[in-house]
Amino acid sequence: MTDTDLHPLHDDSSPDQQPPRVKRRRPVLMALIVFLLIAIPAGYIVISAEQSRDSGEGKEAEAAATGLTNAFPSKVQQRTYNVPVPIGSTPVYYYETNSWQTSSLFVQFRTNDWGLEHYLNALGTSTAALKKDRHTIPPGQASKVGWEFDDDLPWSGATTTDRPPRPSQRIMVSYDEPGHPVVYTVSTVKF
Repeated sequence: MTDTDLHPLHDDSSPDQQPPRVKRRRPVLMALIVFLLIAIPAGYIVISAEQSRDSGEGKEAEAAATGLTNAFPSKVQQRTYNVPVPIGSTPVYYYETNSWQTSSLFVQFRTNDWGLEHYLNALGTSTAALKKDRHTIPPGQASKVGWEFDDDLPWSGATTTDRPPRPSQRIMVSYDEPGHPVVYTVSTVKF
């Protein structure tokens, strides 16, 4: 018995048998697939890093601010510090400070009598609680944002207190323009 008898598949004598099919490789297609498998995730990483960096720069600029920002506080800040600035108030300024034990939000805005009444009601107080010539925001705290409460202007003040972690507010109102009071609030949360 010969080697060809042992392996009948390798018999070259049969004319009906086709030679084995050669697999053709497609190097261009393979290169394209490999490129896409690398490029698509890399593109997502680059886009994500750029968005993260842009977000961080905005937060850094906000944290570096040393005074009032001319804008509405975010909805989260308004809820956290319980300072629902009335719609239509203008101009609105705010500044936030944070530490390990306390965080404070300074808010200043001009509103009308209706807005003041609804704002104070949302804080759990009323216009009746405002005491004439009462300075509730201490000068040291006011100086952090450049507020000066001169005795020459008609001021009224009130405070709200709540158990931690609920915020407490110090409110001062200037009636320098009748019908359009300016509200100054420092809302503090203790941890």
